[in-house]
Amino acid sequence: MEDVEEKIEGSLQFTPNELLQWGHWQLLDSVLPTGGFAHSFGVEAAIQARLVSGPEDLRTFVIHILENTGSLLLPFVYTLNTSPNVETWYKLDKILDATLTNEVSRKASISQGSALLRVAAAVFQEVPYFKTMREMSLASGSVRFHHAPIFGLVCGLLGLNAETSQKTYLFITMRDVVSAATRLNLVGPLGAAVLQHQLAANAEELSKKWMNRPVEEACQTSPLLDTIQGCHGFYHYICLQETTCTALHEARGFTNMFVFKRAIPIQESFTDACRYFFIFRGKYKDVRAAIS
Repeated sequence: MEDVEEKIEGSLQFTPNELLQWGHWQLLDSVLPTGGFAHSFGVEAAIQARLVSGPEDLRTFVIHILENTGSLLLPFVYTLNTSPNVETWYKLDKILDATLTNEVSRKASISQGSALLRVAAAVFQEVPYFKTMREMSLASGSVRFHHAPIFGLVCGLLGLNAETSQKTYLFITMRDVVSAATRLNLVGPLGAAVLQHQLAANAEELSKKWMNRPVEEACQTSPLLDTIQGCHGFYHYICLQETTCTALHEARGFTNMFVFKRAIPIQESFTDACRYFFIFRGKYKDVRAAIS
């Protein structure tokens, strides 16, 4: 048995190009723990704002998201893919940090980028540069770890060409938006798969339109979507208000009672919002106990 295993191991000699595709597919894999599914690209906020209410609206929304991604982020992916070095990365990371105007997308970009570099350092150990760069950057604190530059950097160091890297980035964006819509029951799993296939032609067209552009040409094409995404924090506020009002309405004989309702400032965190909700819920129970 050992002789057979040795023969098999001896025959497993592949060129870097043969193994490259497997690394590429792993970057596309939703199992890769980079936090992509935690970022909805503003789908929740768009639903609350009544911009998206069904599959047709979702299709239009995804196309605009892809165009925004192509115009704003593909230049960062392209530049780092063709120049995967620390100097260029630090420079572009600072530029993107200043460019992203809404806090929601900025935080999501930092979270996903940091996770991607951590995963790359652990998974692609044949490129020790990942681990070295990550440790050096964490120690210096001079970089924010935005996702698009790191994605281009990872693809460049793995040997993926510029076209493949940029199309991969658009695909991941499309996948995550459609996945978020599925989790929100805006479209079913089968409908999501159909939609993603139908959007392939749009994605190809947009990739050709925005591919291989320098960072100096990075721009927003759909500022409304950026604004809507920035309102994501309102979502929890609205849910809290609706839940509170419903609970108070259920109190027998107190249908107009809103004495426990409180407007929560937007700058307060979701943790504070939850705390207020439990206060409301406790007082609501006291009211029900008193009138039953």
